[in-house]
Amino acid sequence: MRAFLLRFATVLAFAAPAQAFDTTATAAWVYDVPTGTVLMEKNADTAIPPASMSKLMTLYMLFEALEEGRVQLDTQLPVSTRARQMGGSTMFLNELDRPTVEQLIKGIIVLSGNDACVVVAEGLAGTEEAFARQMTERGRQMGLTHSTFRNSTGWPDPQHRMSAEDLGIVATRLIEDFPQFYDNFSLTEYRFDDRAPSNRFNRNPILRLGIGADGLKTGHTQEAGYGLVGSAVQDGRRVIFVISGLQSDRARAEESERIVNWAFRQFTMQSLVPAGDTVLEAPVWLGTMGRVGLTTQNGVNVLVPAGVQDQVKVEVVYDSPIPAPITKGDRVGQLVVTIPGTRDTVTPLIAASDVPEAGFLGRMKGAVLQLGQRAISAVGS
Repeated sequence: MRAFLLRFATVLAFAAPAQAFDTTATAAWVYDVPTGTVLMEKNADTAIPPASMSKLMTLYMLFEALEEGRVQLDTQLPVSTRARQMGGSTMFLNELDRPTVEQLIKGIIVLSGNDACVVVAEGLAGTEEAFARQMTERGRQMGLTHSTFRNSTGWPDPQHRMSAEDLGIVATRLIEDFPQFYDNFSLTEYRFDDRAPSNRFNRNPILRLGIGADGLKTGHTQEAGYGLVGSAVQDGRRVIFVISGLQSDRARAEESERIVNWAFRQFTMQSLVPAGDTVLEAPVWLGTMGRVGLTTQNGVNVLVPAGVQDQVKVEVVYDSPIPAPITKGDRVGQLVVTIPGTRDTVTPLIAASDVPEAGFLGRMKGAVLQLGQRAISAVGS
């Protein structure tokens, strides 16, 4: 007999909406890592010139090569004339140099070395053009839906584009996938072979402010304006943000600090569903037990704006009744948290226990009961 399915939703709780952040950036994206919540977005899915912030993707490709053993930190790479002739920010490399991968990582992060990026691109893919194609392909695999790469540096090109959200995704992946290399992003200065001492400082304006900032990358061209992909940690909570299109380095610095303070001061963490708690008991179809508990893998924590009481809707959504057999850990529904001004947070709901399928007599009894319930519903209508 075909089970009768009913889409079921239950309102569980109410909380508070976020106070909007009015940024002067033309594009912005702010993300709370522990809860997976996008706190704010402005033109976040618009493909924009990313300038040197796209060097984060070059670094991601290099870190993958390190993890896969294709290069080592002490691997030396040759410097081509093309790399030496790169303008903009550089490590001041020349054709006689053989920088190590470790030196190139620091040169890209701290000095924003365009020459270092070309050395990496040519070292890993033969040519920068081939490397850019690999960046685009890998980006699509990572979910970068608004990114196309034409070079390894962020040098102005009408087809070299990333969205603020895509930049944030790369930053998040760098932190989560390569923690062994992430400390490099917090370096405030670096000198390669004592060259150009005036160019040794990291341009990230919030690293020295004592607000928990530990990365990631600035960017600037005339077309893109001033931008920053940044991250900060306070009390174990990490926030990642992207801003672009600011009019000056001072405006970038001020806006970055404002965003960090807003993200940590406006929101407070609340445990909506503690780990291990049962959210509700759902009916089961033709099982040895009539109901099964729905729970979460790790609980549900949400960010609630401090000091404000208003509406935040939380729904449990599943098909009822749930057909047996059910195995503990099966995904059987989802919990959806809707907070005004932010994206919905969706958490899978899993079965808290096994429910075997009933035997022949049990299935017959269940079928009879189900038919009786349908008959009552028909009469009542």
